[in-house]
Amino acid sequence: MCSPALAMKNIRNFCIIAHIDHGKSTLADRLLDFTGSVTEREKQDQLLDSMDLERERGITIKSHAIQMNYTYEGEEYILNLIDTPGHVDFSYEVSRSIAACEGALLIVDAAQSIQAQTISNLYLALENDLEIIPVLNKVDLPSANPEEVTDDIVNLLGCDPSEVIPASAKTGLGIENILTAIIDRVPAPKGSPDEPLQALVFDSVYNPFRGVETYFRILNGSIKKGDRITFMATGKNYFADEIGTLRLKQEPKKEIRTGDVGYLITGIKDAREVKVGDTITLTDRKSTSAIEGFEEVKPMVFAGIYPVDTEDYEELRASMEKLQLNDASLVFAPESSAALGFGFRCGFLGMLHMEIVQERLEREFDMTVITTVPNVSYHAFNKKNPDQPIIVNNPSDLPDPSGLDRVEEPYIKASIITKSDFVGNVMSLCIEKRGSITNQTYLTPERVELSFDMPLAEIVFDFYDRLKTISKGYASFDYSPIGMRESKLVRVDILLNAQPVDALSALVHFDNAHTIGKKMCEKLKELIPRQQFDIPIQAAIGAKIISRETIKALRKDVTAKCYGGDISRKRKLLEKQKKGKKRMRQIGNVEIPQQAFMAVLKLND
Repeated sequence: MCSPALAMKNIRNFCIIAHIDHGKSTLADRLLDFTGSVTEREKQDQLLDSMDLERERGITIKSHAIQMNYTYEGEEYILNLIDTPGHVDFSYEVSRSIAACEGALLIVDAAQSIQAQTISNLYLALENDLEIIPVLNKVDLPSANPEEVTDDIVNLLGCDPSEVIPASAKTGLGIENILTAIIDRVPAPKGSPDEPLQALVFDSVYNPFRGVETYFRILNGSIKKGDRITFMATGKNYFADEIGTLRLKQEPKKEIRTGDVGYLITGIKDAREVKVGDTITLTDRKSTSAIEGFEEVKPMVFAGIYPVDTEDYEELRASMEKLQLNDASLVFAPESSAALGFGFRCGFLGMLHMEIVQERLEREFDMTVITTVPNVSYHAFNKKNPDQPIIVNNPSDLPDPSGLDRVEEPYIKASIITKSDFVGNVMSLCIEKRGSITNQTYLTPERVELSFDMPLAEIVFDFYDRLKTISKGYASFDYSPIGMRESKLVRVDILLNAQPVDALSALVHFDNAHTIGKKMCEKLKELIPRQQFDIPIQAAIGAKIISRETIKALRKDVTAKCYGGDISRKRKLLEKQKKGKKRMRQIGNVEIPQQAFMAVLKLND
């Protein structure tokens, strides 16, 4: 075993930051091949993306960490790659992974150039004082434009063009140069092995047999197998039953020291007890301060998830609990709806997170579920107590308008990078979504970065799809929350046959309420099948009806037998039919098809 000082001098902790599809997972595969960290038998594409869903969509949902050994100029080095998810919904995980590193590989696709997520993750890395190594990937593609994209990177980073490493993760070009740059340019970890233990938790995974496996990076001190440890955010104590380093398979060790990355198994059975960003310390020799930057993960988007068959409610609960063990950022609470029966109100980090949870419920647990319209969390204030916010996660929780002082909604800072041809289209879309432009920067004569402040509620519906459509797929989008702002919001209720359907209620801005109410009524008229009686569909704000459509009744021709003779005989029969229809309407039930609940999302189609 080499001395701790030498060991620390030869450790490099780095992460990879890139936009979706710029070749992050493929590059990680090549690095593992080149350093001999995987055998021929273990090789496969997207090796670090272990979920089927990740492989199919080509995205990283869960971050992974892996240790590689590499000999350079006769010295042995330990390289810890801390992989990060690329999507904006998981930006808190990205920030914690970046905090556990000293360097980052910034990967830019030579055909697509710089995108919004690359920039937002790059700023995160720069805030943490990471050494940035720019890599120009996919230079072997026929559509690659290496000179121009290198200029873009130089303008963005202010580095020298010779520092940009041309590479192709597919063919293996430039991999050796990347490893050399990591050793030469990324600083060795700092920290003191003699101080009390301070370890940053940057991820956790749930193992059904052994409980929660915690991944951590030691900033100060060391941890031995069997030590009694404390998680500082939760204040809970455990024993370190097993510690080790993260190869492709876990490698148990007796001790892990300052600067290194490892895993810890304590037999915790509830994933909520291990929080990303928490600090681990020794119970009998506690660190005086926790590592900065810890925050609770806050759900941004809320939706109801209901079983299609109400008898499956308990089964759905069990599935959600199992899923939560794997994904601690999913929060849910039971709720009931008059239209859909019993189900759960769930909180997600964003729309992609919601889509993935829904898909995992269907794939891994065979649950067919109905998802209601997603919405965000609002703060309502009463006139009696104007300083105490009432948190509104569901439109039906909104207090009575007569006693309402104000409503605040969450705002985001949106950053959109697009070609200069589409600036007008993107601006008009953002202004339609109640956004206000705060900045416009030309990154190159062809590419523009636009910054907007806009309500989060406006982007949870169809914003991303429409942005891709108007920019012909060229716009990239990234956002970060900037707090709550006062807004003039009202609840639009939908009444079917004079009965309110709570699952179709929506909180919308007053200026858009009439348009949305009208569109919803028209959409439902198309989707709800005709019955034996007239069905009025109404949109209302409080007691005021703002829009109405009527689904006409199916009519039997009762006058067919009245040929010839007096008109009053026909009229009498029709009046009799009308009375029957009226009575039916009073006791009739309207069946709402599943697609009607999702129709609200596609109002612009």
